[in-house]
Parts: sequence; structure tokens; C-alpha cells
Amino acid sequence: MDTELLKSFTARVLAGEKRAVSRGISLIESDVAAGEQLLQYLYNHTGKAYRIGITGPPGAGKSSITNQLTKAFIKANKKVGIIAVDPTSPFTGGALLGDRVRMSDVGNTEGVFIRSMATRGSLGGLNAKARDAADLLDAAGYDFILFETVGVGQSELDIVKAADTVIVVLVPESGDAIQAMKAGLMEIADFYVVNKSDRPGSEQAVNAIRTMLMMRGHDEHSWMPEVIKTIAPENKGIDDVIEEINRHQAYLCIEEKFNSRRLKRVQDRIKEIVQDKLLHELWNSERISEFMRERMSNEESMKVSPYEHAGIIIRAFKESIL
Repeated sequence: MDTELLKSFTARVLAGEKRAVSRGISLIESDVAAGEQLLQYLYNHTGKAYRIGITGPPGAGKSSITNQLTKAFIKANKKVGIIAVDPTSPFTGGALLGDRVRMSDVGNTEGVFIRSMATRGSLGGLNAKARDAADLLDAAGYDFILFETVGVGQSELDIVKAADTVIVVLVPESGDAIQAMKAGLMEIADFYVVNKSDRPGSEQAVNAIRTMLMMRGHDEHSWMPEVIKTIAPENKGIDDVIEEINRHQAYLCIEEKFNSRRLKRVQDRIKEIVQDKLLHELWNSERISEFMRERMSNEESMKVSPYEHAGIIIRAFKESIL
């Protein structure tokens, strides 16, 4: 795509054209130069959307919560972009797209854009391109961006790097597992939702979470997560969830943490981009390929420590780029 065509396409994305938004995300996912250039053109128009991460174990009702939040935001005349991150199929490499099916009743609503993305092997619950897609949706004028991450348990920590507010959705049956979960998933929440709270054990789950929270070190400036009970299919408790999102957003602004959190997010993304580019350059370097062919072609190479081989590769790569 030439420069003038890309600038024209950027204008269509900024105007919020759904077809352009969809194609733009495809460009980003394809990892082509045009996608990177598009993000550069759009970047000055980002920063307005509020980003909400919704995560939790499988079957907790994350899609139902996302669905109801979207309806509430649309009712308030807000535009909503949803990035639903599905597991990557080990056979096709594509996303299973289950979340898009479950949210089909809001998918065709004016002001709503849903995109399913594969994890592509990420153990953190988010494909790195999901954050770039969020930037595009932000620039396209969406007021809220909802990330719904794949339910893989404690490894869903990438959501912290993407969202302003993180919601961990649990179910009453999670009560007995909370102590085991606290080292990972339970430490990332800005607040908790116990969904399907009409089931037995919901009160015990709420009490178990609150007991865990009491053990955290805190002072008068600390944010203390709340625990909210919902029955998402019946839209019960959703207003409380929205109120808690607003309360957390206000806290971030009052304590001057909002901009610092976003700055940290940009710094982390820069580090990841640099690492990805350097790794790509490293393993596509002719010099390194020649080294691997020469040094790793016989059994003698097995007698040398992998750390020694790695040190030689790094030194050779440094010499080739300096």
C-alpha cells in the first residue's frame, strides 16, 4: 500500500468506518510494514478510550459480563470495541471464535465492533497484537475497549499491560480454589465479580476473597478492590459493576496514577517491540545462519556449553549491527 493510499485509508479508520477498522486490524495482525505505518499515523489520535480487561477461569461467564456491559454502554450512547481473545487451535492455528458466537446479540448493534483474535501461543492470555488493535479502535472513536481474555488461569497476566481497569470474574465454586489462585490471577484484579451468584456457595466465595484482601498491605492511598455479585444472563449486578469501574477510574485520576499507568504500558510495549525486532533480525541474519551451520553440524558441538554458543552468537550479532 503506497503512502497516499495509506493516508487515505487512515482517514477512513479515523472516521470510524467499520470496514476500514476491520481491514486495519487485519493489516496489524499480518505483521506487514503497512500495519506498522498505519499505527504510526493513528497514534496521535489515541488515548481517549477507557480500556477494561475482563478475565478469569473458564466457564465463569466472562462473555456474559462483557455482553451486558456493552449493552449498558450503548444505552449511554457510547461506542464499544470488544477484543475477544480466543485459544489458538493446535490444528489450524486460528482462533476458535467462541466468544463472538456468544455475543452475537450485540455484534450487529450500531456503535459496537467485535474482533476475535487468537492467542498465537501467548501464555499471558493476550496476543500482543491485541494491544495494537486496541490503539486502532481508540483512534477510530470507540469510547470503551473491552478485552476478554482466554480463560487460562494464572497466566492471564498480560491483561495488566493492556487495561486501565482489570476485572476478575469468578463463580461460587471458585471459593475453595482462591488460596491456590492468589499467587497469580487473584493479584491482578482492580475488583472482583462473583458471577452466577444464585448458585450455592456464593457468599462463601465473597467472604474468601474479602479475607484474602484483608491480608494485603495497604494505607490510606491504596486502592481496595471490591467484590460484586452478579447474575449476568439476568442483568443483575451489572449496574454495580459499572459503578465500580467509574469508582476505579476516579481513583486513578485523583491519585494521579492514570497517566503513570499508561506511561508504564507504553514503556513495556516499546521493550516488547524492540525485543521482537531484534529477535527477528538475529535469526534472519546470514552471519548467524552461517555460524549455526558451521558450529552445530556435528557431535563435537554437543561438547560445548549452550551458554558458550549463545555468547558467541550474541557477540557476532553485536558486531554485525554496530
